Amino acid sequence: MTHTEASMDALRRTGDDLADATVATLFERGEVGTFNTLMRYVSAAGAPLPDGLPEVAREYLRTTAAPPSWVDWDEMEKARLFFIDNNVHISTALSFASMPACYVVPHVARLLSTTHGLNYPSKRMAETGQFTVLLMRPDAFEAGSRFIPAAQKVRLLHASIRHHLTRENRWDTRALGVPICQEDMIGGQMFFSLLVLDSLHRLGIHMSQEGAEAYYYAWRVVGAMLGVDQDAVPATLDEARAFLDLYMIRHMGPSAEGTHLTRQLVDLYEDVVPGTFFDPVVSALIRYLVGDTCADWLEVTRTPWDTLVKAVPRLLGVLETVEDRSPLGAWALDRLGHLTTVLELSSLTRGRVMHYAIPEQLKKDFGVSATVPPSRRWTPPAATIP
Repeated sequence: MTHTEASMDALRRTGDDLADATVATLFERGEVGTFNTLMRYVSAAGAPLPDGLPEVAREYLRTTAAPPSWVDWDEMEKARLFFIDNNVHISTALSFASMPACYVVPHVARLLSTTHGLNYPSKRMAETGQFTVLLMRPDAFEAGSRFIPAAQKVRLLHASIRHHLTRENRWDTRALGVPICQEDMIGGQMFFSLLVLDSLHRLGIHMSQEGAEAYYYAWRVVGAMLGVDQDAVPATLDEARAFLDLYMIRHMGPSAEGTHLTRQLVDLYEDVVPGTFFDPVVSALIRYLVGDTCADWLEVTRTPWDTLVKAVPRLLGVLETVEDRSPLGAWALDRLGHLTTVLELSSLTRGRVMHYAIPEQLKKDFGVSATVPPSRRWTPPAATIP
């Protein structure tokens, strides 16, 4: 599959018909509050739906209650094992590469600022972390799964943002396309899959091609459950690379929202790291994983740790050697990785369960700046001849 400017423009004009229609009906009938209240009790797949749930929501939940029929479960099991083997590294990539990559796309940073506000960055990170952990559980797609209801709610959350911004004329659809359009949803799928794999490579993590492809495949399944048109999604890692390159060239750049969100992301993780001595490693990791150009756009502080963090791949290489040579060492490192991920998630959630509720209204100030510039093509610097 080869994407062009024209095909990308078409994706910018498309949302998610099923979720959009469901949300529009809930708002028209004044049933959003009832839906949010009752859906707090819907946390496991296959559980009876509560009495009083609006019929349009009940029908949506029935329609989206199962993963796509085309899922290859052997491939999904490979993805789960890949996650178990690399959970700390994946969490690192999600926090310090995937999220900053979202912030370096100005209109995406602006959308994120409407959802949770600039004063609550932990909510976005907690929701992302919880969503990923639930996805990689052995029972993620079985009865009792907490992942399926989470995916159903996130899909409606996206639709509610589209509803608010377009209904209230707070989004320039002519210049920017539909809010959280198919192009941006596929771009997000790339940030959480391909960009994570790129970051693992940069960190010096040894991955099999089979494991990398399985992890990417798992996020294709996730995308389908979130309303992403999989006919438009790259099927292979090579096609994904071409899509992500074109997407970033079309949209990446600096913005006030991106800078603000990044600063709060850094502050958030500096609070999680004990003491203050290691605080600069947060900025250093972001700069190392996203590169100097993006880090400068996001105004990530330069520190002496920028040089020291380049030793991380060598340190991880030593740990991988221990893991490869010792079954006991492999078990201990896997357990340590699991506990580290759980500790990080509990620090972000403060022990709470994220409910992914439909916002009944968005922030009135809508971010840092009053307007967001139209998407524009970023031109890479010309290569220099030595």
